[in-house]
Amino acid sequence: MALFRSIATVGGWTSVSRVLGFARDMLIANVIGAGLIADAFFVAFKFPNFFRRLFAEGAFNAAFVPLFAGRLTTDGRDAAVKFAAEVAAVLGTMLLVFSVAAILTMPWLMVAIAPGFVDTPVKFDLTVDLTRITFPYLLFMALIALMGGMLNSLQRFAATAAAPIMLNIVLISVLLGVRYGALPNPGHALAWGVAGAGLAQLLWIAYACKRADILFVLPRPRLTSGVRRLLVLMAPALLGAGVVQVNVVIDVILASTLPEGSVSFLYYADRVNQLPLGVVGVAVGITLLPLLTRQLRSGDVEAALGSQNRAIEFALTLTVPAAAALITIPGPIVTVLFQRGAFDPATTEATAGALAAFAIGLPAYVLIKALTPGYFAREDTKTPVKIAVVAMIANVGLALMLMQVLAHVGIALATAISAWFNAGALGIILVRRGHLAFDRRLRRCLPRLLVATAAMAVAIWWGADLLSGPLAGGEARRIVALVVLISAGGGLFGVLAFVTGAVRLKDLRAAMSRRA
Repeated sequence: MALFRSIATVGGWTSVSRVLGFARDMLIANVIGAGLIADAFFVAFKFPNFFRRLFAEGAFNAAFVPLFAGRLTTDGRDAAVKFAAEVAAVLGTMLLVFSVAAILTMPWLMVAIAPGFVDTPVKFDLTVDLTRITFPYLLFMALIALMGGMLNSLQRFAATAAAPIMLNIVLISVLLGVRYGALPNPGHALAWGVAGAGLAQLLWIAYACKRADILFVLPRPRLTSGVRRLLVLMAPALLGAGVVQVNVVIDVILASTLPEGSVSFLYYADRVNQLPLGVVGVAVGITLLPLLTRQLRSGDVEAALGSQNRAIEFALTLTVPAAAALITIPGPIVTVLFQRGAFDPATTEATAGALAAFAIGLPAYVLIKALTPGYFAREDTKTPVKIAVVAMIANVGLALMLMQVLAHVGIALATAISAWFNAGALGIILVRRGHLAFDRRLRRCLPRLLVATAAMAVAIWWGADLLSGPLAGGEARRIVALVVLISAGGGLFGVLAFVTGAVRLKDLRAAMSRRA
């Protein structure tokens, strides 16, 4: 299947998930706003997600997918599934022990993860309780990542991409229950919803594996040669993923020392920023790694270079204009999405500032997703770690300086700047090693893309001023005005992209063909 067709499959399902995620976050903003309960729940949600991205999606996928895809190509399906079962037994046992230990020691862990909450005993105790409830989500998601990696290696992307939809459906149901009085405590209800959604997603992926005839029975945990090889590859990738996720934790730690609501401002802003990042970045990363692995294993270096170029082109074509829009009109976007109920205008202003800062790094976040498979497909999990360590140090230093002046917005801006450093270093080293060369099509596209984006940004800035009345009016008028503004901006960018040659019709046709 063509790279773009695979990206479209993953991106399509991810788009549905993100839309439902916005509905979920709009309900959260309406029901609990950005106060004590919101801060406690967001920390409780982020903490198991930190380890999920560390163990399940980051280091694990980087090491497991190339090994599984390689066995699939050279040894056949039965050998590859047996390897996956051995890995699942060891990974599941390790994470079960880790989860029990974390739940038992949660008060001490919370002192490290949210030190600013210690002076508010009610908030601190609530955060500990909620995190203990959400933590089993980690174990479920680790097994989902493993089985999802198996499905992706078989070019079956839809089931894995659709799984997060269940999390949003469950949490929306919980929030509606809270809003209409069926569930009394919003914080605890949301936490139980997270745990239940993890189990639902696991059952969904298991069913998809059964249909693909790759569902396995867990054997007795043993450190076989294949598992040991995985752990060797995971070690540097684990450190690298850890560095990336430490940045997330550092943001929470620093935000917890700022005025109440700062954790929530960053959460809501990041959720908006995650829409293009999730749809494009996740889709590129998921589909590119197994494709590059197969192309390099078969010795088709030219095809691998082409795939890398197309992934970069696709990522930038969608994220550069998205970033420009988020930077230009963050206020109207946050107002329409969240400002209702407990989410007041002051919260909107604070969140909009963080959104604009995060958006500066949006193309860089997606480029990282497009560039790291160039290392992982070659079983090089060390170089991205070294780069990520330096980026983390830069992020911490910048955040400590910028938050003194810009408060929570400084934390978001530091994250964006460090992401650009990370992406730039990844690209430069790939080029120097001869693993990446920008082809003529990509070199032609980029300057034209920037021209089209700049013109679009000016147009929507002018349009926002023209529609300032409706954008500040009642909710229905705000929604209509924002839809008109974004639609007009998107339409203008599309026209300019074709006029300037940033996007060509024949390239689009080729992208959707099986030969692309």
